[in-house]
Amino acid sequence: MARLALHAIEEGFAVTAPGLVDSVLFNGHVDAKDRATGRAIRPCLVSVVAERDSYAQLVLDEPALDPAGCLHHLNAIVSQHPFDLEAVAPVAVFDLTKYQFIAEVDVVSGLDSRPDLVKMDPFAFEHLVRQLFEAIGLEAWTTQASRDDGVDAVAINRDPLTGGLCIIQAKRLKGTVPTDAVRALAGVMHDKAAAKGILVTTAWFGKSSIDFAHRTGRLQLIDGRGLKALLKEHLGIDALLGLPKVPPGWRPDDVR
Repeated sequence: MARLALHAIEEGFAVTAPGLVDSVLFNGHVDAKDRATGRAIRPCLVSVVAERDSYAQLVLDEPALDPAGCLHHLNAIVSQHPFDLEAVAPVAVFDLTKYQFIAEVDVVSGLDSRPDLVKMDPFAFEHLVRQLFEAIGLEAWTTQASRDDGVDAVAINRDPLTGGLCIIQAKRLKGTVPTDAVRALAGVMHDKAAAKGILVTTAWFGKSSIDFAHRTGRLQLIDGRGLKALLKEHLGIDALLGLPKVPPGWRPDDVR
């Protein structure tokens, strides 16, 4: 197990330029069956962050090298009982110091039974979006207005395979979201080194925006009816969308 971990880290550094990648985060999972339930599980048995400079000092082809000791030298978190599939918490390092966060506000508890998302205060709408992502299972924070390049919230998905840092924009609009707004989010996502960019709106997206998001592969667009469905599923909120017209391709029930 230790040898596989060291080899994976070595490959990560070998295929990337020194100026591009400074460290490699490795989480080693195994596909197995829980003996107590018979269900499929994927416990993490080893997790480590290796810095390029320190890793380059290792003599990996030295016959006397102890792979397990090498992992401990790298401050890896290793299962004490890997044959019993005893899992460890994966390492995840995210730099949040570049963001200015504000105090959390519980908007959900003060909402009407059927709130109109379009008529919500912009400040309250951003906090509602944050609470939604927290209910989905992410760690989320609302950012200070006008201080983070249009980022309204930041969320972290701790899943070692599909997770990462997400930047979120919440747009309370009545018409089509401009394609420029979607492209701008992609630029901010790149600048912040985020794994995903999410644009949430009360309105809808045009074909050019949808196609652009699909090409990037890391942008998620959530329109008004998608937002309504998520609020209902995760927060039990039966929201309204007070749009001046039913968007193209939508049904009247999508806004009521």
